Amino acid sequence: MKKLLLILAFIIPASTFAQKASVKVAFEETRHSYSDDDKLGTKKMTLLTGKDGSKYFNEESQYCDSMTSTPEGKKKLREIQMAAWMSHGADGSITIDMTKGNAPHKKIDTYIIKDFSKNEMKVYDSWGGENGVYTEPFGEIEWEIEGDSTRTILNYECVMARTNYHGRNWRVWFTPEIPVQDGPWKFQGLPGLILGAESDNDITVFATGLEAVDTAIRPVYSPESYSKIDRKKALKDEEHYATNREAMIKARFGSSVRFENNDKEKKPWLRDRYALETDY
Repeated sequence: MKKLLLILAFIIPASTFAQKASVKVAFEETRHSYSDDDKLGTKKMTLLTGKDGSKYFNEESQYCDSMTSTPEGKKKLREIQMAAWMSHGADGSITIDMTKGNAPHKKIDTYIIKDFSKNEMKVYDSWGGENGVYTEPFGEIEWEIEGDSTRTILNYECVMARTNYHGRNWRVWFTPEIPVQDGPWKFQGLPGLILGAESDNDITVFATGLEAVDTAIRPVYSPESYSKIDRKKALKDEEHYATNREAMIKARFGSSVRFENNDKEKKPWLRDRYALETDY
């Protein structure tokens, strides 16, 4: 029954879903973590997609951005976080542990906004410790569909397609049962919703849940805080920040800053291992 409802949603007149999403998909992104290379890091992401556009983001981070977009909200969020993270020692000392409790905390900066009428997307993120945004046309992804290769994801039969995109070879699986040309991250342009993707070096993005919705696709909060940037420059800035983070933070805040595990041998940023796009 869920499949039927999702298919019918797309044959209702377009005006019904103007600036709205008709499908919500939960995804998990997995790849090697630069901070802990011995394990795979996992990110929970959400795709809200409709006839006119979509938004790919982390819901907890969006909640934090919504709160910090006003002085009152910023104060309230800080109160919630401190109540969960702060501990008082018998000697009067104060310890803040951000791993305690379940206070909302912004962990992921990425927002990808696709505009199907313009055939382009805007990518909002943080590179090198600075917020930036750039625009990218859809045409930079070229697909080769392999109709004889299929797999089942969330009970939907999916067809495989391949692409070499910004330096990585990707295999993705899309379902023609949901006729919307969209998917996680920057993926789009296939005749059905993309529910899974994988590349080399243990990089995967797979759907973990899917539902029909009728909800607004909200714009990014505080867009004025993002400066326009070139995509390749943004990626270079992120690599420079990853390999020089301690020196850059000390230069900004003073040499009194101390870092945990500072005795560990520094490892290089390997773009083939950590970066989703390696063509910079």
